[in-house]
Amino acid sequence: MSAALQRQDAPALTGPQRAAALLILLGDEHGAGIWSQFSEAEIRKVCMAMAELGAIPGETVHRLMQDFAAEIGATGTLTGSAERAEELLAKIFPPERVAAVMADVRGSSGRQVWRRLAHVGPDALAAFLKDEYAQTVAVVLSRIGPDQGGRVLALLPDRLAAEVVPRMLGLGEVRADALERIEDALDRHFFSGGSRKSEHDRYELMADRFNAFDRPTEARFLAALEHSDRDAAQRIREKMFTFEDLLKLDPAGCQTLLRSVDKDVLARALKGASEAARAFFFANMSTRAAKNLQDDLEAMGPVRMREVDEAQSRLVSAAKALAETGEIRISKSRADDEVVL
Repeated sequence: MSAALQRQDAPALTGPQRAAALLILLGDEHGAGIWSQFSEAEIRKVCMAMAELGAIPGETVHRLMQDFAAEIGATGTLTGSAERAEELLAKIFPPERVAAVMADVRGSSGRQVWRRLAHVGPDALAAFLKDEYAQTVAVVLSRIGPDQGGRVLALLPDRLAAEVVPRMLGLGEVRADALERIEDALDRHFFSGGSRKSEHDRYELMADRFNAFDRPTEARFLAALEHSDRDAAQRIREKMFTFEDLLKLDPAGCQTLLRSVDKDVLARALKGASEAARAFFFANMSTRAAKNLQDDLEAMGPVRMREVDEAQSRLVSAAKALAETGEIRISKSRADDEVVL
């Protein structure tokens, strides 16, 4: 646990850390009503913050919770941990729900291997797993997204894949020490030290840089690269996440994204979007909201393409931020370009 997390001023605490501190203070009796109002994603976010919170001195607690200074001032040091999070949840939720949440919390604490693994391509992950025991492969595939896991499974040698499937079906709770060893191996191979980065990782990194460009700059760089190295340009294109990839979000993910963006930004983004893109977003809104947005689009005058690009880029950035926190799942794969509306 870092000293920065163990001793910090109230302004340095993030929103989830503030919520975690309050819920520890409230305990299960007074905090149950608050926990019950959280979504599954919010519970995970608060528990992850609680697991990493460490010790907060009484004076910081006092500043953080000024409205309750008289009650909080006597508490002294406040300590957050994964064990404390699990203890609180166990008094509020059924055991199976507690186990599911804490599995994610423990897997994400510290290095956050599983979240970062979502950005590793199936080919690179399959190359790493092909020499591992079937039980290890089963654990890894059970903890990554279904799309990514399915593609990795398809790339494994047939004999290994045949052993992995029944092990996944019969997989129970994984011992903490065994899970930690797997996480350490994944972290060392994919994320520790630039010298160990695979060729895939370099293309992934460059695709992220291209995603940050505006469209004219992106087109200029890709055109120049395609002239000198057509294969490299194609591989970068395949790994980029664009506005069109938002159409691959599931309904829950799309609705979460829509709640996080300003309606004016959405309107400008859809002003220059395809009919398929408009239909996708309208289908994930209430009838009234969709009608209001359609009216706004009809009333909107001409919009410069640069403004449309900027708005679409803001939607993409918002989606990536939500994916980073685990609130939505996004796919950058171009293996299946068909969009189901």
